[in-house]
Amino acid sequence: MATTFYGTNAPEAVKLWSRKLAREVRKATYIDKFIGESADSLIQTKTDTQKSAGDRITITLRMLLTGDGVVGDSTLENNEESLQTYTDNLIINQLRHAVRSQGKMSEQRIPFQYREEAKDGLVQWWAERYDQTFFNHICGFTPANTQTTTAGGSPGTGGTGPAYYGGNSILAPSLNRQLWQNISAANTNDQSLGSTDIMNLSIIDRAVEKAKTAQPLIRPIMWKGDKFYVMFLHPYQVTDLRTNTSTGQWLDIQKAALTGGQIAYGSRIQDGLTTADGRPDNNVNPIFSGALGVYNGVILHEAFRVQQGVNSSTGASISTVRRAVLCGAQSCFIGFGRESSFKEMSWQEKLFDYGNQLGVKAGAIFGLKKAQFNSQDFGTIVASTYAASHS
Repeated sequence: MATTFYGTNAPEAVKLWSRKLAREVRKATYIDKFIGESADSLIQTKTDTQKSAGDRITITLRMLLTGDGVVGDSTLENNEESLQTYTDNLIINQLRHAVRSQGKMSEQRIPFQYREEAKDGLVQWWAERYDQTFFNHICGFTPANTQTTTAGGSPGTGGTGPAYYGGNSILAPSLNRQLWQNISAANTNDQSLGSTDIMNLSIIDRAVEKAKTAQPLIRPIMWKGDKFYVMFLHPYQVTDLRTNTSTGQWLDIQKAALTGGQIAYGSRIQDGLTTADGRPDNNVNPIFSGALGVYNGVILHEAFRVQQGVNSSTGASISTVRRAVLCGAQSCFIGFGRESSFKEMSWQEKLFDYGNQLGVKAGAIFGLKKAQFNSQDFGTIVASTYAASHS
C-alpha cells in the first residue's frame, strides 16, 4: 500500500504544521474568547503589519467633540472645532522556541510522530506566553519588565523579561485608573493593604463608577443592545467574594435570587445567560462562557494569572495582593508581522547528530500591549485587594 511521508522541512509539512500549530495555540489560550477584530472587542487584533513592512502599528484615538455649536443664524464660520487625536504604538517583535528529541534509540519514534509531540509541547508553551503577556499588561505588572535568569542562564524565569511582555514594555496603571480596597484604612497603594482589605462587591461598584465617569470614559462591550464590562479576578479574590456572608454581598444576593424564583445556574443571576431549565445558553456571546456570574453589568471571570501587587516605592511584587482588572472595549491590542497570525506560525525542522535527533522550532512575530492614549489607560481599571491562599 502506498503511503505519503513528508521529510524534514518539506514545504508541504512546513505549511501543514505551521497552520495546525497556530490554530491549536489560539484554542488553548485563556484569552481566545476575548479576541476580535472589531472595536467592540476586549482585545482588538490589528492587521496592518501582516500586509506590509514595519515593526510598529500606530493606533489613533479621536476624542469626542466638546464645542457648543451655534444656534439659529449665528455665524458658524471661524467657530469650528479642531479634531483632537492621540496615538499609541504597538511594537511587534519575534519570539521563538524549539524542542529537540533525545535521539532515535531513546525515543523509539520516527520523526513524523515526534512532530506531533513537538507540536503539542509548543502549543502549551505558546498559549502560556500569550496569556501571561496579556495579564502582565492589563495588571500593570511592571516587575515583568525585568530580565531574570536561572542558574543555567535561561531568560524569562518566573514570567518576567522580554519573552513575557510581547515586544512592549509593561506600563503601570495610569493616574485615576487604579482603586484599592479601603476596609481597614484609606489605602492609596498596594503595600498599604491589610488582611481585612479583601475583595467584595463594593470595589466592583467603585470600579464601574470610575469606568463610567472616566475621561475618556471606558467604553463597555456591546452585546444585543446591552452594555457589559469584563472583570478578571484571581482565585484568592474569588474565594473572598464567594465566602463573604455580610448583608448585600455575594452570598446574600444568591439567596435573594433563589428566594425570588430567579434562574441561577452556578452564580449566574443575570437574565439571558441561561435557558429556561437553568443550563448555559450556548447562543450568548463567548465572553459569557465560563463566567462566575454577572454583577452590576460586569461579567466576572476567574483567572489564576491575575498578577500580584506592586510596591510603589521599591517596584517589587507583593505576594499578598492581587490586581483584579475591570476591562472595556479595546483594553488591549495584539498585532502580527508577515506570515504570522492566529492562522499561521513559522515552523522549521532540523536534524542533528547525523540524523539521529530531530529539532522543531516554532516562532511568531507579534506584539501585545494595554491600550494607553495621552498617558491614560484607555480600557482598564485595576482593583487591588489583599488576597492570600485559604488552604
